[in-house]
Amino acid sequence: MFKLGKFIFKWSLRLAILAVVLVVIFLLLLNSILRVLVEHNIRAQTGMDAEIGRFKLGLTEPTVEIQNLKIFNPPAFAGTPFLDIREIHVEYDRNALLKHELHLTLLRFNLGELDIVKNEAGKTNIFAFGVPVSPKTPKAGAGAAELKKQTGFEFKQIDVLNVSIGTLKFIDLKNPQNNREQKFQIQNLPIRNVKSEADLAGLMALIALQGGDFFKSLVGPQNQTGILQFL
Repeated sequence: MFKLGKFIFKWSLRLAILAVVLVVIFLLLLNSILRVLVEHNIRAQTGMDAEIGRFKLGLTEPTVEIQNLKIFNPPAFAGTPFLDIREIHVEYDRNALLKHELHLTLLRFNLGELDIVKNEAGKTNIFAFGVPVSPKTPKAGAGAAELKKQTGFEFKQIDVLNVSIGTLKFIDLKNPQNNREQKFQIQNLPIRNVKSEADLAGLMALIALQGGDFFKSLVGPQNQTGILQFL
């Protein structure tokens, strides 16, 4: 009886140690696993390849951080670079999340580069992706309604949105002499209490002011609204 108890104790201890080791390994690999899942999901949803330099999910704090996210155009646009996002840093309200509400206390977004690509067939990537080009203002709350439809979460608010925008490029695969770029001077611009697209009107006006001539020279004023909506 004593030997049986000793045997059970010994193997229980071994299994407990193994379980701890497996948990530690899982936690060490968790961010790598999530990084691969996010890359796969972007590819599945958009058809575009994605690479993430670093993905970190806070285990003790309600944070998500993505660094050096690069998205590439599909084969129709020669697989050229599309988006280079240096950082997405999110801090969220856990209690709201439990109620299927999305309340972000901080969203820091740093867009390093966006490449508008015109392929040899004359198609431009952002319009081929379904970006609206109508000059009409989108209905208030349209983005929040789409979020709830896709995820089941109701968007509440972003307390502080911190935005940085770097370089916008135009690349003509057929006529490289048409290539050009526009550098923006938008660094750590804070926007408070964002509840709808209307609260981003000031940011859109700033982008239009700094890059107006660039946009008009590419697509004409009739399509400038479409590009700003994409941004």
